[in-house]
Amino acid sequence: MSPAALFLTAFAQALATATLYREGHPARARAVDAAYSALLDLQAREPRPLFTFLGDEIVCGAQRVRELGGWDWSTRLSNAGIQRLEFDREVTRDDFDEFVDEVLARLTLSAIGSAEARQQRDTGIRFGAVGMKGDEAAQDTPTAAVTYSLGAEADAIRYLHAQAHQKQTIELSEAEAVVASLSVAMHGDQKMLLPLLELRGYDEYTTTHSMNVCVLAMAFAEFLGLGARDVRAFGLSGLLHDLGKVRIPIDILTKPGKLTDDERQVMNQHPVDGARLILASRDPLDLAAIVAYEHHVMIDGGGYPSFRFRRDCHYASRLVHVCDVYDALRTKRPYRDAWPSEKVRSYLEERAGSEFDPDLIRSFSAMMDRWETRITRVDEATEIAAGRAEPGTAGGGTDPVRAEPGPQQTGSG
Repeated sequence: MSPAALFLTAFAQALATATLYREGHPARARAVDAAYSALLDLQAREPRPLFTFLGDEIVCGAQRVRELGGWDWSTRLSNAGIQRLEFDREVTRDDFDEFVDEVLARLTLSAIGSAEARQQRDTGIRFGAVGMKGDEAAQDTPTAAVTYSLGAEADAIRYLHAQAHQKQTIELSEAEAVVASLSVAMHGDQKMLLPLLELRGYDEYTTTHSMNVCVLAMAFAEFLGLGARDVRAFGLSGLLHDLGKVRIPIDILTKPGKLTDDERQVMNQHPVDGARLILASRDPLDLAAIVAYEHHVMIDGGGYPSFRFRRDCHYASRLVHVCDVYDALRTKRPYRDAWPSEKVRSYLEERAGSEFDPDLIRSFSAMMDRWETRITRVDEATEIAAGRAEPGTAGGGTDPVRAEPGPQQTGSG
């Protein structure tokens, strides 16, 4: 990968991590250090690198950075008024850290519709809008892999769940930052990659499964042609769909056998508890609350919770339900091995029209035909190579049923 692409990838990871952790946190410092080191490596070859972000097009000097085609952060930076970024001399680590803070501030201000931003001082870093698009010639650059780790995102989800358990509320900014960061991991290469977190311990089902359903929901929504805002909203809903499980005792969640009637009643309460937790937050999360409440309701009216009057579930709930069951059954659990992909897909197709929306199952199968070979299972510390990863066979995490799924028992508990 070119030094320019390496720097931009590290820069995006620094921005994503900085949204997860406050100043002074070791994870934030490591991410900023990595981006700063990548900048110095770039300046060793190009002393005054100049980047132009115009929509999803990235130009460094007079060459397009083709390795990062579809890089989400290019559009976000451009929309925030950062269409041109120039380093006219070597900058200090402190100046670069301040620059990361300034970019985050501008991204936040852009999100709430303000044109104001803090005054820039002379740090050797210049950025702002450009007046017109140039017609720079581009040279072909071989596609390369983008490395990524999911450790910071997993830590953030554990924190979010702990807050939900202790304070009975959640911080939307934490969840949105994880969704944004996972989107970067998915789109760090020209081709779609589905980075799914591998289960390290059976007590970490909530963290792994939440992130995996988020990734699958975003990929599925994007495959269906939904816009970027809807893709993120569906991803956020997938991330929070099982939030109510923070209220379920761990011995029930990890029980290696059939649940008793009383235990099943406790388990079946988590959609209601999750919706209540989400609605109690200070931020508008109506769609995520709906999905949390409906994601175990079958298309024929079965599942739980039961509705007093029959009605259709939200489209996002039906989509997340498919992703939820797929990841659950592809996960190795104490009481059963992970199902192979063919068995999972056959199960989904057999229950299309009863448990699942048949149109969504057809589309999900088409997506997997195209992208399933690009699923990679990683643990929190492993770097993944976008576009070069081999498909995995284990990972994810939830509390699927203790036996083969039956008419009222889907694979996700």
